[in-house]
Amino acid sequence: MLELIPTSQRRTIDELDDRLDLRIGDSRAKLSAFWVMLVLSGVIAVSGVVADSTATVIGAMIVAPLSTPILGVGLGIVSGRGRLVLASLGLILAGVVIVVALGAVVAQLLPNPTNVLANSQVLGRTSPTLVDLLAALATGLVGAIAITRRDVGDVLPGVAIAISLVPPLGVVGVCLGSGAPALALGAFVLFASNVVAMIITSVVVLTIGGYGREAARKREDSGLNRRRAYLVLAIALVAVAIPMVLFSLTSLWSRQISTTTDTWLTDAGVTTGEVTGVSWSGDKVTVNVLAPADLPPVADLQQMIDDVLPWDPQVEVLHTVGGREPA
Repeated sequence: MLELIPTSQRRTIDELDDRLDLRIGDSRAKLSAFWVMLVLSGVIAVSGVVADSTATVIGAMIVAPLSTPILGVGLGIVSGRGRLVLASLGLILAGVVIVVALGAVVAQLLPNPTNVLANSQVLGRTSPTLVDLLAALATGLVGAIAITRRDVGDVLPGVAIAISLVPPLGVVGVCLGSGAPALALGAFVLFASNVVAMIITSVVVLTIGGYGREAARKREDSGLNRRRAYLVLAIALVAVAIPMVLFSLTSLWSRQISTTTDTWLTDAGVTTGEVTGVSWSGDKVTVNVLAPADLPPVADLQQMIDDVLPWDPQVEVLHTVGGREPA
């Protein structure tokens, strides 16, 4: 039978403490390394976002040390140590402030910061969906298993890349510095979902691994109310899932509107027209169309979209005269 954490490879709770509790052992050196790596990873992430460089952003993911206090929160909950939970949360919060501030400052130094908002590094992190949450849960499981087993530590760089903690915060800062709070909120939801997923999965794995019982035998339990902690985690999961559901639905509706608009153009004989974008503002949807001078009646498109969507948004067509040339 397969074991999640084989006894021969299982790290003890003392080993996890040494890795995840920065107050234990040479705390000065641990904290120094944490802050240096955090600031540098923030600078790398913001630079990668501004330059639209995927390779640079990946480098920031690998360097970023935020997974240590996040897993520390999970260990603190399972072992019942409220001080470890609070200390780890303090490090996470401080990390958030530092990286966001770096992003905002760099955005102010750009000649035209709003241009950055259209690059792939920003657009890819400002509308997280439920798929991103599913990926975060799976990646969190891998990270939690890797930290508890001595034989799979080599996967941790891959976990750092997949979970993506610092780059979304860099995007938050850049968006705030560029005057785009709505985009910043989307990027923060992505970061928060990754954090919540990592904490939940670490709690599950550490509980299965028996670290709660081991802590109790060592009398390390400080009276943390685990039920309350689990309730807070459940509320946090729902809080990040709600906007991700909305982003998922918006993405789905945008694709449906784009397909419907293509049909609207084709049925009217506009074969060289194309949809270049779909954007939302409350209950109004704006469809950007590149097409020749004459378009079919917008009322027809409105009716077609009303028939496709479960609600009736107000449709606006932004027409740019032109068209794609056939290959």
